[in-house]
Formats: sequence, C-alpha cells, structure tokens
Amino acid sequence: MEMERYLGVSAGTPVNSTNTTATPGAAFHVELMMERLAVVGLLALVTLLTAVVNGAVIAAICTTKKLHLPANYLICSLAVTDFLVAVLVMPISILYITTETWLLGPFVCEAWLSVDMTCCTCSILHLCVIALDRYWAITKAIEYARKRTPRRAGVMVAIVWVISIFITIPPLFWRQRGDGTGPQQCFIEHDHVGYTIYSTFGAFYIPMTLILILYSRIYSAAKTLYQKRGSSRHLSSRSTDSTNSLNHCRVTHAFCVSDMSNSDHAAEFDRNHVTVRVPPLDMETPELDERNQICTSRERKAARILGLILGAFILCWLPFFLKELLVGLNALNPSPHVSDALTWLGYVNSLINPLLYTSFNEDFKQAFKRLFRRKEHT
Repeated sequence: MEMERYLGVSAGTPVNSTNTTATPGAAFHVELMMERLAVVGLLALVTLLTAVVNGAVIAAICTTKKLHLPANYLICSLAVTDFLVAVLVMPISILYITTETWLLGPFVCEAWLSVDMTCCTCSILHLCVIALDRYWAITKAIEYARKRTPRRAGVMVAIVWVISIFITIPPLFWRQRGDGTGPQQCFIEHDHVGYTIYSTFGAFYIPMTLILILYSRIYSAAKTLYQKRGSSRHLSSRSTDSTNSLNHCRVTHAFCVSDMSNSDHAAEFDRNHVTVRVPPLDMETPELDERNQICTSRERKAARILGLILGAFILCWLPFFLKELLVGLNALNPSPHVSDALTWLGYVNSLINPLLYTSFNEDFKQAFKRLFRRKEHT
C-alpha cells in the first residue's frame, strides 16, 4: 500500500565541486545503478511469484469440483484480491521506485493510489472473514453447516469490498494533483489526522485485533475438544449421555481431519458422520492411546499453522501501519527507502497468503498437481 513517498534531490547524481578525477564519482554511480537493478530485479521476482501463485490458486478452485465449497470461495476471493495487487499495484510501484519521479500523470496517480489502498485493505479484511468463517465452523459445527452456503460466502465477500471502498474514498474529496506538466510526486498526504486514524484502524488495527481473538478462541475450542476426546473412553458406559458422546466424537473427528486447513468443516462432518463411533468398553487401551496421541500431534500441528498465519500477517503489515500512524501524528519522518521497504513488506503478504492458506490442504495439493500435469501435456 503506497501510502507515502518523499522525493528529494536524486541520490543517483553525485555532486563533485572539486578538481579531482571523476573516477570515484563514476564508480559510485555504477555501484548505485547495480544496487538499483538488484532491487528492481528482486521486486519484479516478488511481483511475478505473487501473480503466478495466486493465479494457480484461482485456477485450482475453478477447475476442481472437489474444491467448490463455500470456505474455498473465500480463499478464491482472497487470491483474486492478491492477484490484483500483483498486477495493478506492484508494477507501477517498481516503476516509481526506479525513476524516483511520477511520470504517469495525475489521473493515473489517483487511480493507482485508490486501487492500492482498496486491494490491500480488502486483502487484510479477507483474512478477517476467513478467521470468522473458521470460528463458526469449529464452535458451531452442526448449526453453521446449514448456513455455510455459496450465497453466504458471496455476501461476506461483498461486505469486505464495500468496507474497503469506504476506507479508500475519503481522500478523493480533498486530494489535489498538479496539471501534469512537470515531474510530480504521487503519495497520500498525512495532513488529515482524523483520516489517518480512521484508515489505519479500519484497515489494520481493528481487523488484527479481531483475527487474534478469533484464532485464540479457535485454538481454545480445539484444545478443549482434544482434551474431551481423551476422556471419551469412559463415555460409552453412560447410557444417558450416549447421544451427546456420539455428537462430540463426530465434531472432534471433523476438526482433527481438517488440521486447521481450508477444507469445508461441514463437508468433513458429513463424510465422517456414519463412520465415527463411541469407543466400546472392550477396546484395547493401546489403541485408545494411539488415537489420543494422533489428536495431540494434530493439535500441535494446528498450533504451528495458526502461528504461521498470525506471524506472517503481523510481521508483514504491523511495521507499515505503525509507521503510517506515527507519520500521521507527526511523530515520525521516515526516509524514502524505509517507506518503500515497509510498503513492499506489506505487499509480500499477498505472496504468503496463498501459500499458507492452501499448502496444508490435501485437496489443494492434488489440484495443483493436476494443473502442473495438464500444463506439461500442453
């Protein structure tokens, strides 16, 4: 999200007012150009990978019937958003960083800033919606299974885009650009403290807080289910609680199979509905212990996956939005290089999202393999 950029005297033009030889200055200029080419090459690689990986996720969901589930529609919408960041936002940012001057005119500047803010905000809010969907699927498995429809997923995606647009719109009413006759800068001014607080909290701080709360409750619910499953060996002797025990084992088994992936928990529940049984009294203790160990290992795996999701999100976006808030409050004045680095750290989240949200799902892995095989045959 290219929220700011300060342009001063070009660092690529060394000043030499003495009569010494020009060799040191020329060497410095060559070294600077090499560094800039290396940075541009790295950013271009990140952009290409982001577009390819998100495109693969979109293609996998669209071409694989098994992935046509409401939960995966949210993943597909997230991939579309991150793909737009890679196609519409990152390339122009690379051009701007390379030239250190805005050359595309005021209209493109306004459009670029608006698309940048909208898509990045929408990507973050998608993570929030996915966390909410998972929370309902885990804590209200049976009830939410009836409500988890493609239409509901579409409504959630529409709400995310509407909120993102409302966060982006306000600067259009006061932002003014030049007439396009000379070199310009393209950045969002921080002269409206109220908007800075409104945008940073709406786009990041509130969603981050909600995501942390939801995932902590998801993990707590999972841990409780695992612990209860460990004591389920005695439940079959209680005839009055047999039905509750059966339902509990079904929900627990559905969660264990999902392994915190993006598979539809309701579908997992339905698939295992008739196969999960309360362990009989004569079941051997080693078999029960083995099952408990499996669920314990899956609990640890779920914790690692949650740690990766939350860690990547916070690591990528917290530095940028912390800088934005401090700049808006006139408490910080970062250099252009720091601003660019933090902006691109946020962009990298669009590359990490599809990797984290699909790589732990066997259905996605199989879909990707089929895509690559199809590409090899063509």
